[in-house]
Order: sequence, then C-alpha cells, then structure tokens
Amino acid sequence: MSTSLIDIRNLEIAFGHGTVRAVRGVTFSLGQEKLGIVGESGSGKSTVGRAIMKLLPPTAIVSAQQMTFQGVDLLKADERAMMTIRGRRIGLILQDPKYSLNPVMRVGEQIAETYRFHYPKATSKQAFEQMLAMLDAVKIRDVEKVARLYPHEISGGMGQRVMIAMMLIAEPEVLIADEPTSALDVTVRLEILALLDELVARRNLGLIFISHDLNLVRNFCDRVLIMYAGRVVEVLKARELESAKHPYTQGLLASLPSIDNPPTRLQILKRDPAWLNDNVLELPR
Repeated sequence: MSTSLIDIRNLEIAFGHGTVRAVRGVTFSLGQEKLGIVGESGSGKSTVGRAIMKLLPPTAIVSAQQMTFQGVDLLKADERAMMTIRGRRIGLILQDPKYSLNPVMRVGEQIAETYRFHYPKATSKQAFEQMLAMLDAVKIRDVEKVARLYPHEISGGMGQRVMIAMMLIAEPEVLIADEPTSALDVTVRLEILALLDELVARRNLGLIFISHDLNLVRNFCDRVLIMYAGRVVEVLKARELESAKHPYTQGLLASLPSIDNPPTRLQILKRDPAWLNDNVLELPR
C-alpha cells in the first residue's frame, strides 16, 4: 500500500462527561485506497469519520495516541488550521443531499461558492468555469441547465452527484463518504459507485467509505474495518470477506439473505460482551 494519508492509533471518543464510550481504541491507517468501515447503526463508524474532520459536538471527549493527516496532528489543530483542511484537503460526502444542500441557492452557485472559499483569489468567472467543469466530471448532462436548478428540482441521484462535485472541486487528498448511496435506488447507486471509483483512481485519492452494506463494501472497497460497539474487531481485504474469522463478522455475513440459496429463516446475530476486550483480528495486507 502507498504512503499513509491518515494514521490513527487508539482513538477514544466519549460523551456524557465520559460515561458513554462511543469509540474504543480504534486504530487504522489510510493510504491511496478505498477503505470500508462497516458495522451496525450505533457502532461508531460515522463518529470516527466526524472525529477526523473535528466536527463532533463540544461535549465529545476525544483522545488518541496518534491522529494525524499528512503529518498534521489533528488533535492539536485549532479551528483556524482545520478550516484549511476541511473541504480543501479532506472532503466529506454526506448521506442525503436534500439535508446538506442549501434549499434557497441554485446548485451551481453552491459549488462555485465552495471553490471561491478555498481559492479566495479566484474570480467569479473562474469559479463559474470550474463549477461547470466539475459538474461535467461527475457526468451530469446539460451542466449549465442543471447549475441553474434549486436542490428541490433535482433527483436524489443528481443531488448526490452535486454533493460529490462540491467536495471534489477543491481537489482534496482524502474523501470521507458517509452512507453516500443508502438513499438511492439500486441503479443510481451503481452509477454513483462507478463514478466514485473512477474519480478516486483518476485523482489518486484516499477514500473512507462508511456503510452498513456488507455486499456493497465487499465489491467496492480494497480493505474493510468491521466495527462493533465502538471497536474495530476485524480488518481484512474486501475480497476476502468470506474468510472472516471473527464471530461478529461471520454473524453479519450469515444474516444476509441469499437469492441462490434462500434460508428458511435468517440467522439472528448473537453478541458476546467478551468481544469488547478481544484482540483485533487482522489478515496480512
């Protein structure tokens, strides 16, 4: 794997004055690859993504032996330093564009505004041209027409493309995609994944892909982190997911329905409190 872009060692995140441990000892590195983080709702995967961006609420207590991005200590970085990293060097793609886009601004204006924020010396004409080029890069047809539309006038799939364009226009080195396709139908989902795959390869990005869909991650990512109750319990190559050793990962796989061999009853996922203290199972890279 290439040189690490993000290095995290023993990340701990707690809420409620430290009484609720949402993330427990998470350790991983990200290179120029597609890294999937998978787990049930509440497992802490989105919390990890927001911790990297320092977008957790002030009540969160965050500590780690190491949390760096390209040599920058994210734990010590103040808000001014983070403003030069968020969006410009690390982009965050959220789940549903209708909750993320400004409903009273045309989508083209929002993308151009993002460009001008990160490149303050750019003229309005330059921002407009970059916006159109970025809409074209995410394979939107008739870009000038779409740029004039408001968020409520575009479909979910097009809205997600607009979000991707907004995050990529500043040319970040890392993308964090938090359930970017869960609100889309199957056909559009495949189109968005193909688009992300192409953009990541062409721009040599590091991608953290947060999802609860094992089948999706298995076919899209290079490596997978399996999270349970705030802990990473297993790390393995995505193509070797069927070889998972941890009983939690095995249980997640067994609970998936199969068209070829439909079970009479889906297995119920069993949980063991001892998993909170087990060592992380990791296959060689």
